Amino acid sequence: MYSFDSRVRYSEIGADGRLSLCSAVHYMQDCSIFQSELLGVGIRALEERQLAWLLSSWQIEIRRRPKLGEEITVGTWASGFKAMYGYRNFVILDGRGEWAVRANSIWIYMNTGTGRPEKVDEETVSLYCPEKPLDMEEVGRKIPIPDGLTEYPAFSVRKNQIDTNGHVNNGQYLEMAEEWLPEASRIRKLRVSYRQAARYGDTIVPFARAEADRTTVVLGAPDGLVYAVIEARG
Repeated sequence: MYSFDSRVRYSEIGADGRLSLCSAVHYMQDCSIFQSELLGVGIRALEERQLAWLLSSWQIEIRRRPKLGEEITVGTWASGFKAMYGYRNFVILDGRGEWAVRANSIWIYMNTGTGRPEKVDEETVSLYCPEKPLDMEEVGRKIPIPDGLTEYPAFSVRKNQIDTNGHVNNGQYLEMAEEWLPEASRIRKLRVSYRQAARYGDTIVPFARAEADRTTVVLGAPDGLVYAVIEARG
């Protein structure tokens, strides 16, 4: 497992003084990038080969959210590869070494020159040395969209939401959706499915539905295209 230590900063907490959901996602995303950079297959190295890892989905479990100033360890490891997919696990541990947040994620190995997925090469697989996956509930990549969604006012993608791939950064979709999600303290399971990359200036049309056991937020386009689906459970 690759890991780094940190301390929960004021800029990373929500109104309740604990690590926000979006900040937790950013920590995990950063951890995976740090590992890839260390292995020599980071962002620039892949760009030179016209390759990129694009996040397809998150499956996150929250036991508790660390509070302001708390020391944490963020860890990640590859848990497997299959065709063009890479599977990666994450943990955010507290000072006692107990997990506060853990996650499974699925990534797609994309050829940016052709715009098509590419089979993960054996050299890349051997670099990451896949380890045993976390024992988590098995769920699919796609989140079912319920009927009866309510549409809310649209908004545009801003410049500060774009990452090095020219797309909206993965964590930003969750930040967009938080307006319609339950309070973070009530969320124990969170899933995000990325279907289409939004770019600067694109219009986002949000839809949401709160049910007894889950809340679903769909971030779509005016033409019906879906960018991301977010599901929260208590």
